[in-house]
Amino acid sequence: MPHTEPLSETTILGAKSRLWKVTAEECPALGNRQIAHVAVVRAVPPFEMVRLDLSGTYMMACFGGSGRILLDGRWQTVQKGWAAIAPPHVLLAFHAGVAWDIAWVRYQQPPDQKPVMSSSSPALAKFDADPLRHAVMGLWHEMQSHTAPSSLVHWVDVIHYYVASFARPWQMDDRLGSLWERVSMRLEEDWTLDRLSEICHVSSEHLRRLCRKEMGRSPMNNVIYLRMQCAAKLLVETDMKIEVVANKVGYKNAFVFSSTFKKWVGWRPSDYRLRNRKDVSPRE
Repeated sequence: MPHTEPLSETTILGAKSRLWKVTAEECPALGNRQIAHVAVVRAVPPFEMVRLDLSGTYMMACFGGSGRILLDGRWQTVQKGWAAIAPPHVLLAFHAGVAWDIAWVRYQQPPDQKPVMSSSSPALAKFDADPLRHAVMGLWHEMQSHTAPSSLVHWVDVIHYYVASFARPWQMDDRLGSLWERVSMRLEEDWTLDRLSEICHVSSEHLRRLCRKEMGRSPMNNVIYLRMQCAAKLLVETDMKIEVVANKVGYKNAFVFSSTFKKWVGWRPSDYRLRNRKDVSPRE
């Protein structure tokens, strides 16, 4: 279901919800992995969260019930046995209409730090959340018992390992990995489903199935995702005009680019630039 309604920063935790959370301020070992915080949540309605501009990669995995997440500009269901991951600086929202059991990991993203995600990371895919849940709860229990910091590092390393294993799935078809690396280097080109299929030497329908299974996105939606991520980087790191950024990522029409960017990221390109780079005076 497409996202159309305006959203604002929101935190609504039902009275019966429970949250087991550890932050980098409490556990420096998390900060050493560039993780802002980890949590296990028993979300009981009313449960709503809206984050307009998360500073780092965010992953959540479901081990019970189901809920909805606003991802890639549309609401999608996340149920037991599935996980979702989102890049830095995008609009993200959650809604639980029934009890929803999830574990999450949120990274903080220093400018010089390579994101845990890659061009072939899934948006929404099958994932056994129990190991991640146990690792987060293990860290939480160790924190309650004031365990020596050296032992906390092991829990944090395990948590990061599970996130990385989802963000960079080893089982992914090699053809997909190569394809998306190629596309990410040439975003300004005219990418069509037929062209993508030809590069992979498969039919269009087979490529759709592969991408849906491994990445949770259609092939053309992944092209859009890569373009929006590149555009966000150019908006923050350069003072290019919006029209130039649009051309760099394959859009000849700046209005279409701006509309697409707002749908996927949550902000108009000019607003996104102002929020994330105060030292740039855009020449637009």
